[in-house]
Amino acid sequence: MDKIGLPQVTLHSLRHTHASMLIASGMDILTISRRLGHASPGITLNVYGHLVAGTDDRAAQIMDQAFGSKMVAGPTGTPGNPQ
Repeated sequence: MDKIGLPQVTLHSLRHTHASMLIASGMDILTISRRLGHASPGITLNVYGHLVAGTDDRAAQIMDQAFGSKMVAGPTGTPGNPQ
């Protein structure tokens, strides 16, 4: 890798890339934990939890769709008008 000017890539860095890409694509932590061979999903969350972002907004939108509420924050972060 040095000869061609690329950084050193280890199996461990590929493992982190694998997990990070799965998280970014929305894969659930339980599946990722199993793929990595972690003893529990808690280990996976401790290592990669900082990469899980925006899930609270997504959960609110799912509940909004389920119940038809107009009070849940929209894409702009402000609640809609109740009817």
